[in-house]
Amino acid sequence: MAGRFQLVRVLPFSFSLCLFSDTVSAQLRQNYYSNICPNVESIVRNAVQKKIQQTFTTVPPTVRLFFHDCFVQGCDASVIIQSTPTNKAEKDHPDNLSLAGDGFDTVIKAKGAVHAVPSCRNKVSCADILAMATRDVIAVSGGPSYAVELGRLDGLSSTAASVNDKLPKPTYNLNQLNSLFAANGLSQTDMIALSDTQ
Repeated sequence: MAGRFQLVRVLPFSFSLCLFSDTVSAQLRQNYYSNICPNVESIVRNAVQKKIQQTFTTVPPTVRLFFHDCFVQGCDASVIIQSTPTNKAEKDHPDNLSLAGDGFDTVIKAKGAVHAVPSCRNKVSCADILAMATRDVIAVSGGPSYAVELGRLDGLSSTAASVNDKLPKPTYNLNQLNSLFAANGLSQTDMIALSDTQ
């Protein structure tokens, strides 16, 4: 339990760095959906709260899902794209198979809640829903709440091959791990916090 609360204290700073590095072109801003889906943040938060009430183990895989998404092609929700008969997607790469339960389910339920509101249907990107859901699992589990700038675009492609060498491997030594996280704008402290989400 102590590790979990150490994790949530560090994560807002970690992800603010990770998010902005790959999504600047999307011109992120707060209240991005104010004219088309003004209650999107509360809709996502309520869905996350319900999911956590069902199972508290929702928290680590949701955070890890976001971390894996951001490290591979930027924070574009490409990690939740389904494989097809002709394409094995990121979701089915061996490094992501452990996220198949609660992490994906949190995002699916939040997306379903958003799409249930007629004015919001097909207006809010899955990438933004994943970012908000991650913020909310941290806050609901006792960590801080923090503002999330929105306006991410969903990725249109997803391949398992794109995951190769983008995520930390169990065989990596400390220097390799530090280099990988530094390449994503994250510190060793961030790395330790994210490693605690396994």
